[in-house]
Amino acid sequence: MIHVLRALAALALIVPAAAGAHPAKPVHKAAKPVKKTAKARPAGKAAPAAMPAIVPSEAATRVAEWVAASNDNHSLPWAVVDKTNAAVFLFDPQGKPLGSAPVLIGIAVGDEATPGVGSKKLADLGPAEKTTPAGRFLAKFGMPVGGERVLWVDYATSVALHPIPKDAGAREKRRERMLSPTPDDNRITFGCINVPKAFYGKLLSPLFRKKGGYVYVLPDTKPLEDVFPRLRLQAVANAAAR
Repeated sequence: MIHVLRALAALALIVPAAAGAHPAKPVHKAAKPVKKTAKARPAGKAAPAAMPAIVPSEAATRVAEWVAASNDNHSLPWAVVDKTNAAVFLFDPQGKPLGSAPVLIGIAVGDEATPGVGSKKLADLGPAEKTTPAGRFLAKFGMPVGGERVLWVDYATSVALHPIPKDAGAREKRRERMLSPTPDDNRITFGCINVPKAFYGKLLSPLFRKKGGYVYVLPDTKPLEDVFPRLRLQAVANAAAR
């Protein structure tokens, strides 16, 4: 079986605008003379930071291969969110990898949502309640938050997937956390999943806008098979094929 996530990593399909990288220019037969010289960067101003490399984990690879092989996504677009490595991997309805990006997730480690958390105000949430629950979710765009529609991963527990909010972004240094080379500081949200603005606007939003899609959130502490029981069937089938 083709390792779809490894293929994704090899293609390095991170949105250029989100990564701060510049796409390669096409080769011309004769280069035109440069009319303007590049402006020097002001003293003390650092170059734009690039997104950290996205490396799929064994768990993310396993879940992605299971979904692609079984059509568990029911011909809808889908994404795998790896909480441990703070990354998201996006696929089209046929299982073709489209891109990957770092994410920000809930402050608290945990795979369950506290009962009744969806009806609470953000200010009333306790530290242990700020989790990003693990599981398989049918995500759809819906009720606006702050005047903007968001992709609700689990509406009942108020977990949505969206870009970094402006009000909290600067105060909590969320962009800096997302750009850091390790996932150690990517736990900062109240439970929602933050993604780069370009990744959201150019890839994910157009793909999920019409009918929604599935989001598979990998666990922090639970066994992978407890969160996705059908993986056991995949393991049995693979063992029988050997």
